[in-house]
Amino acid sequence: MSVAFAKEESAEAASETVLPARPISDRINLVTEAGLKMLRDELARARQALEAAGALEDVNERRRHSAVPVRDVTYYAERVRTAQLMPVPTSHDVIAFGHTVTFARDDGRTQTFRIVGEDEANPAQASISHGSPVAIALIGKSVGDVVQLGQRELEILSISS
Repeated sequence: MSVAFAKEESAEAASETVLPARPISDRINLVTEAGLKMLRDELARARQALEAAGALEDVNERRRHSAVPVRDVTYYAERVRTAQLMPVPTSHDVIAFGHTVTFARDDGRTQTFRIVGEDEANPAQASISHGSPVAIALIGKSVGDVVQLGQRELEILSISS
């Protein structure tokens, strides 16, 4: 009876340590050089964490400590595999992936964002995904253009790398 209980506990522990996969966007995986480095670094960290978890003696602890690294290795391996490294834009005539764009909003605010890949986007650090509504509205436009974003208008003030 105690053996059956132990097996049930192990099965229960195992089922609790399987995490759902991180969602992978169906959008093209464009990356900057820094974004590709970040993806590779995260993959290496996840593999290192998985290796450390694999060294644990207790099977339940090994499962518990492996859950996040297994999920992350799968995610980052796929993101590295599908990454399309984009060159730094050489022209600043038309907004493209990798550009830093400054625009004025119709409410008087001025904002500056760099258009980057999904995994490296961080609006708090002035970078947005090329798939974000703002980036989609800006890509292909030039300085002086006014773009409609929902009910708002954005006037493009500058484009740089």
